[in-house]
Amino acid sequence: MEKCYVGLDVSKEETSICVCNQSGDVLSAARVVTDPNTILRALSKHTGSMQCVVLETGRMANWLYNELCDRGLPMVCIDARQAHAVLSQMHNKTDANDAAMLAELARTGFYRKVEVKSRGAQERRALLKAREVALKSRVNVENTIRGLLASFGLRLPKHLSTYEQRVHALLRDQQVLSGIVLPLLELRTAALRQAAALTKEMARYAKEDEVCQRLMTIPGVGPVSAVTYVATIDDPSRFSKSRSVGAYLGLTSRRYQSGDMDYGGRISKRGDAMLRSTLYEAASSLLNRVKPGKGSGLQSWARALKARTSHKKAVVALARKLAVLMHAIWMNGTTFQTKEA
Repeated sequence: MEKCYVGLDVSKEETSICVCNQSGDVLSAARVVTDPNTILRALSKHTGSMQCVVLETGRMANWLYNELCDRGLPMVCIDARQAHAVLSQMHNKTDANDAAMLAELARTGFYRKVEVKSRGAQERRALLKAREVALKSRVNVENTIRGLLASFGLRLPKHLSTYEQRVHALLRDQQVLSGIVLPLLELRTAALRQAAALTKEMARYAKEDEVCQRLMTIPGVGPVSAVTYVATIDDPSRFSKSRSVGAYLGLTSRRYQSGDMDYGGRISKRGDAMLRSTLYEAASSLLNRVKPGKGSGLQSWARALKARTSHKKAVVALARKLAVLMHAIWMNGTTFQTKEA
């Protein structure tokens, strides 16, 4: 039976399918509803000869990848940035042509495989994203209230303890503004309530997860950092070396080498933005808030680096060191051991 290769160009409603043989000739092409069973039926006559089914990263990629893997298809998910670099070379940009080019990538093997997260990791990521949105909503509402009041020359009093008390005190004699600002204040309260509920759920997961508990023995690493790290990395065994995690998260400097030129630049920021930001906050907490001694040599190392360079560079370097250390602890089954500098 002739070997064949499949490309799937996935959109929310429909998926374009292209099947080619070893010579690159198109055997079949179709456009079907984005549904695992429908896609499987469209590929049924090629089931025994399929060598590789390629789709690119996207909003629905994780779900469709796992569903088709469960149905026995040899799935491969590739980096959308790499796929875009190849697909952009086509003269006519259509979904059918994109699927054909993805099938060609499957045939030639000219792609970089992306590890797809498990269902559990996706659920934890969804929890963290929802919490992040709730917290940002609260900040956005507060900024809006502050801006609206400032446009009328009003400033929130500082002598009252809570934000709500300050707003109510300021609006006591402002009937028109009260009808505008108080609904926003209720929106802020709702955002805080939902953020608290999501934070509680996240803390429960961190408490019940053995890996998170071990990661939290590192100074500066709390429930948010631990859960975000576990949910993002998902499978630590895919990194042969712990130091590779720093590059994966975009915390290593870019390098440009051509002829006689060879220099490094700023960090690449090519990895997961949520985890990178969380590790930066953890590193900043370790450098600035953790009491001397509890941070062991990590804190002393970062402070020495800060003295030679700058605060931001020291925090970024410490964030990279935390990422590597957390992976090593995860793989070794150990906890953080304090060592005096």
